[in-house]
Amino acid sequence: MQWFNLLIETSIGTADWVWRNVTFDVPWTQNYFWALTIISLLVWTAEILFPWRKQQQTMRHGFWLDAWYMYFNFFVFSIAISGFYALMAQGFSSVGVTANSLAILDMSQWSWWLQLLVFFILLDFLQWFTHKMLHRVPVLWRFHQVHHSIKEMGFAGHLRYHPMENIFYKPLKTLGVMLLGGFEPQHAYAVHFLTIVIGHLNHANIKLDYGVLRYAINNPVMHLYHHSYQLPKSHPHGVNFGISLSVWDYLFNSAYVPETSGNLKLGYSDDHKMPVGFWGQLKHGFYK
Repeated sequence: MQWFNLLIETSIGTADWVWRNVTFDVPWTQNYFWALTIISLLVWTAEILFPWRKQQQTMRHGFWLDAWYMYFNFFVFSIAISGFYALMAQGFSSVGVTANSLAILDMSQWSWWLQLLVFFILLDFLQWFTHKMLHRVPVLWRFHQVHHSIKEMGFAGHLRYHPMENIFYKPLKTLGVMLLGGFEPQHAYAVHFLTIVIGHLNHANIKLDYGVLRYAINNPVMHLYHHSYQLPKSHPHGVNFGISLSVWDYLFNSAYVPETSGNLKLGYSDDHKMPVGFWGQLKHGFYK
């Protein structure tokens, strides 16, 4: 009964947190709902004013599906899964595994900007590694195909992904926090908002490569090739796996940007088998 109560109470608490975001009952600096909404509107406006692929419609194919995925994955699914995460944490704690069991750094006395920088770089690398595994491990790839079913790139495509990906990313992200002694910087929300901005821009119909900074920061030109239907023979599992930073792809030889016209066929082999609706895509991945 204690475990059941934890499950229910955590889910209710998360639902309450989401509602308080929607109703402006949390500080602006920590309001994920309106941050996501405002960032989305700003990047969408930039797409409309400065389109890279001018033949692409403002309300591109899959626009509303992607918009629903944004809010479902960020908020609805977080309510559904939060109780299970709490049960896992309780289970680990009961056998002596705590947030600082694997600590290799104590950042509590560091300056705030250094805390944010280390937090950002470590989590980005772990996400890059997880993303690469999503392409290389067949059972994971079946779920990740939902994201790669995008046929026209736009900002909202950033968060079109199967909810199971939240679960795949969670263990390594948790590991990263444990390596930091269970410590998340006080201003960690700034990192999360920054990753939303970079992710939205990476999928946007805007031509940006940031000049020499492209070797460090992921960008729309580079990420477009990640979604290319035609992959180079030297990289049959994909290229450009960076989330916010591109440096990992340059360091580990998975960077690939042969040209910058933006005229690419997107998708993957057999993507015609992907259901077009949300509920059909949710079932995708659980069967071959």
